[in-house]
Amino acid sequence: MQRHATPKKPTNLSLDAGLLQEARSFGVNLSQAAEAGVRQAVAAARSASWQRENADALASSNDWADRQGLPLARYRQF
Repeated sequence: MQRHATPKKPTNLSLDAGLLQEARSFGVNLSQAAEAGVRQAVAAARSASWQRENADALASSNDWADRQGLPLARYRQF
């Protein structure tokens, strides 16, 4: 996935020494790998936050569907 160029900020990280050595032995770009991992962690945190914030609405919607059935269920072909 290609992202638009954004300003980078130098950051210090503490990594497992063995993992760091192995990554270097394979030529892993540490900055790119760290950014990808942080991006994935942020996406997971954002998703979990949304689910917590909307838990009541989701429960209400699920409860309604459990009681009423799905509105277009009669058109399902499976």
